Amino acid sequence: MSRGKILLSILALTAAGAFGCCFTSPSTATRDPNIPLPKEIVQANHAVDGEREIYLAGGCFWGTEELLRHVHGVESVEVGYANGATKNPTYRDVCNGSGHAETVHVIYKPEEISLSDLLEIFFQSIDATSLNRQGNDRGIQYRTGIYFSDLNDASTVVESLQRLQQKYSKPVVVEHAPIENFYRAEDEHQEYLVKHPHGYCHVPRWLIDEQRKASVVDERNFPRDKKYSKPAESTLKRLSALQFAVTQESATEPPFKNEYDREFGEGIYVDITTGQPLFVSTDKFDSGCGWPAFSKPIDKNLLDERVDKSFGMTRTEVRSKASGAHIGHVFDDGPKNRGGLRYCINSASLRFVPREQMAAQGYGDWLDLFRD
Repeated sequence: MSRGKILLSILALTAAGAFGCCFTSPSTATRDPNIPLPKEIVQANHAVDGEREIYLAGGCFWGTEELLRHVHGVESVEVGYANGATKNPTYRDVCNGSGHAETVHVIYKPEEISLSDLLEIFFQSIDATSLNRQGNDRGIQYRTGIYFSDLNDASTVVESLQRLQQKYSKPVVVEHAPIENFYRAEDEHQEYLVKHPHGYCHVPRWLIDEQRKASVVDERNFPRDKKYSKPAESTLKRLSALQFAVTQESATEPPFKNEYDREFGEGIYVDITTGQPLFVSTDKFDSGCGWPAFSKPIDKNLLDERVDKSFGMTRTEVRSKASGAHIGHVFDDGPKNRGGLRYCINSASLRFVPREQMAAQGYGDWLDLFRD
């Protein structure tokens, strides 16, 4: 092989890795509507009583699956190839233009999340105006689509897309149609980002993390008089490795490289293990220490303070009283005009609930924390 051909081969392999799943061209390719689609569903997961299913194509299915498996109310996900012109396609067939869309089969509980709410989360993960392209991936297999097995879902899908269109000046190009065929993908593509946590993902990590945090606590009702207790073992298992290390093993996350150090939007910060409100944004300030800093908690009775002599220092540790979770430390070098305290808190111990989402997430009783 010539030096030039070797270089081209290296570039091609590099591009394939950068683009993630696989790369085909041109991005404007379309499926021939005159070719009849085989009608066949090959999947491992099946909805039972009280469950519903939907098929969502959002570009490379690795990232879409990783997002949707963390959504509260989703029971199972599996990736596959949908609404193409051939039977039993392989991954390579799909990359070579079989006409299938990389799709995630989602089974969910409508009593916990509605189809319209599920679609709203899905829409956040895609560019709805991009035809056959998401992120770095181009090709007909990366088209966006919503495919339903129950025709009664059609109206909900159409209404959701109409609301979505109002947010754009360009046309929304998300397909919506009955599911004609679905073929479960090869095992190496199932839970790909669980097996390869640093693998390619076109879905924003913050969106995945937001759903992961929201799913840790199953409840969606947090009135003022709610009683909290230590979380169940099943809840702790849903924590990320960092969240578990901080809250259960008193670890400290890296300064500056954490989720909420630079977050100054309006909202409340809740215990990641129970959902109990602990801090409000109006008491947050920029201390320059690299971690979220608050002048006070919502109520000091929500916290336990303990002497901490680890690492050759004497500090005051702060824990969430109800859950027992370690959340950080409190120091007396805070702003004098705010009481002089600095609650230095690990982002990993908290979940931020934006003010505009508080009512929808069950925190309507807490909106009176904001004066206007």
